[in-house]
Amino acid sequence: MSTGKTILKAEELSIGYFSKKEKTIIASQIHLDLKAGKLISLIGANGIGKSTLLRTLTGIQKALSGQVILNEKDIRNYSPSSLAQQLSIVLTESLPPSNLTVFELVALGRQPYTNWIGKLTSDDREKIKEAMDLTQISHLADKKHYEISDGQLQKVLVARALAQSTPLIILDEPTTHLDLLHKVSLFKLLKKLAVETQKCILFSTHDLDLALQLSDEMIVMSPEKTLQGTPESLIQSGILNSLFKDENIFFDTGKAKFILKNL
Repeated sequence: MSTGKTILKAEELSIGYFSKKEKTIIASQIHLDLKAGKLISLIGANGIGKSTLLRTLTGIQKALSGQVILNEKDIRNYSPSSLAQQLSIVLTESLPPSNLTVFELVALGRQPYTNWIGKLTSDDREKIKEAMDLTQISHLADKKHYEISDGQLQKVLVARALAQSTPLIILDEPTTHLDLLHKVSLFKLLKKLAVETQKCILFSTHDLDLALQLSDEMIVMSPEKTLQGTPESLIQSGILNSLFKDENIFFDTGKAKFILKNL
């Protein structure tokens, strides 16, 4: 695994659900090490548990067993406000109806730091400006959020996470509603941000070939196990061949891409 400061660690992690009578294990024996300055993708077939893993890593959902350590502290020991200063989350859900401008939307990232009135200090405004400059959306500042494209809105949500000033940013399927051009643009932006800000950026995605090309590291969830590594090491491990239980989809190691056959 790469050198650099570890932001988040998962040890002996089991994820799933508790019910009154039993617990349902979705995945177990998960060991992760997320480091500063890395763009890390999370891939796996539909229903494999990617969202459950992200919810567990962010403290939204309790682990069945094992630990999630965020900046050398068990995630269960953070208060909501202190956790919001350690990690930010970008979800795919649509925004609730509002008249917020792009600037106001990005400014919401400063909520963990503003006082109870929510008044922005000069430092807050500087962080907002920096986030908008980094994501190249400054020219949209006065636009209402519903007046911009899906691709632009996704960048605004990334800017909001940047304005939150956390060492870790987690995105759940950030490219879902984007066309290929905007998917590539967003992936490249995330890669650039990981390098320039030295944050760790973790995102789940179905865009497997793009993830293989642009990620520093990947977390692959298969029915048998969950592995983290560089794209090259995961290709060599053979785990990508077990992602889909479909004889018409296979991973071509030589071409480093997924291939459809018999079509």
